[in-house]
Amino acid sequence: MTEKLKLTLVYTISVLFIALNMYLIVQKDIYWSLLLPIVFIILFFYIFSLDVIVLLIVFLTPLAINIRDFDLGVGISLPTEPLMFGVLIIFILKIFYEGGYSAKILKHPVTIAILFNLIWILFTSITSEMPIVSFKYLISRLWFVIPFYFVGVIIFKKYSNIKLFSWLYVIPFLLVIGYTIYNHALRGFDEESGHWVMTPFYNDHTAYGAIIALFIPVFLGFFLNSQYKRTYRLFSLVTFIILTIAIILSYSRAAWISLAVALIVYIIILLKIKFRWIFLTIAIIIGSFFTFQNEILDTLERNKQDSSADFVEHIQSISNINTNASNLERINRWQSAIRMFKERPVFGWGPGTYQFFYAPYQLSREKTIISTNAGDMGNAHSEYIGPLSEMGILGMLSIIVIVVLVIITALKTYKNAENREVKFLSLITMLGLITYFVHGFLNNFLDTDKASVPVWGFIAMIVALNIYHAKKSKKLSSE
Repeated sequence: MTEKLKLTLVYTISVLFIALNMYLIVQKDIYWSLLLPIVFIILFFYIFSLDVIVLLIVFLTPLAINIRDFDLGVGISLPTEPLMFGVLIIFILKIFYEGGYSAKILKHPVTIAILFNLIWILFTSITSEMPIVSFKYLISRLWFVIPFYFVGVIIFKKYSNIKLFSWLYVIPFLLVIGYTIYNHALRGFDEESGHWVMTPFYNDHTAYGAIIALFIPVFLGFFLNSQYKRTYRLFSLVTFIILTIAIILSYSRAAWISLAVALIVYIIILLKIKFRWIFLTIAIIIGSFFTFQNEILDTLERNKQDSSADFVEHIQSISNINTNASNLERINRWQSAIRMFKERPVFGWGPGTYQFFYAPYQLSREKTIISTNAGDMGNAHSEYIGPLSEMGILGMLSIIVIVVLVIITALKTYKNAENREVKFLSLITMLGLITYFVHGFLNNFLDTDKASVPVWGFIAMIVALNIYHAKKSKKLSSE
């Protein structure tokens, strides 16, 4: 196409666009056509540069707002989930049109584990008590996993995208943190308002705290890495400080626990403690618990410290299983899930169905002031126990296998990578994921875009580092 023809085409399209808008605005009082250029630009990137759309979604996720129709039981996060669904469709079409996907990625143990989990979700959706609910769950899981794992690994083949991903999420997230702290300050930073001041961007303080914890090891790592320029490290330090203040003010005890565990893991790696000693220690702790469980439970039941705005008292409330409604309700949900599992141990009740069936499995002595007879207060509060009740033993094991293989992959990359920065990135990414894996014992957020985007993205980073970058010894930052 000649330059003259290109210029003529641009002028023609511009004139037609202006004429169309003048007609619609003046004659029909319609203004939505002004958005057409944005729609066409997005469509262009969907077709020719899907990675741009995925990174755009990462940037928009912290600012997305969940719109829910309680009568229909339908919810969607705008604008991110429609964009994710578009990526899912285009990815599938590209696979059929271009003929295949990277064999390296498909053969990776983490990918195999993820595919098994997705296949098992499909199978248990067929056997589900509520197939429509379960297939909706499957589709939503696909539009999280496809863009941020399967497309993500390809995106992270370009090395510079790995750090870019974290910054794209955190920059708008800092705006949400500023909004949250401002609203919290207006209420005197009290513990009760700390549970909801992050709405409408995050549902509550636990989801908000989980994401803060996920990024704290990453930005602390960026600051501590002497390879990076001083300005980069300074911005990372400021970000780390803001995240630290935010997590303290979140009053999310699960997030604090997850960071403590990540720190312990880091110390173990730093001291190069052998796995057999770790295994022996865990075995001793578990054995001691079952040996002295009555004494331990008696001690825990004597703790009546409830949640508090005082940091020390709030920490003490973590082990309160006597009067703390939040702790007791979690136990109620877990016990209900285990009873559901015992009734259907192989296939479960169906993905996404726990909230519809757990009510009859509550025992009156285990209910709390926040329990309901209808059982309409949400999920099982665990990434592991929830799938146990919904998808049987293989549902839970498939999640555990993903977690274990991700950690093993990260440790292998950390140990064997020839490039120092690749070692470093695999370590801090793994530590960030460990905070979520630990948090997953107490809550589950992988059915939301807020958590799924960074979690599946971080898993994709570790796999990409392992496949594409571990054997490279040259400088990678510009790739």
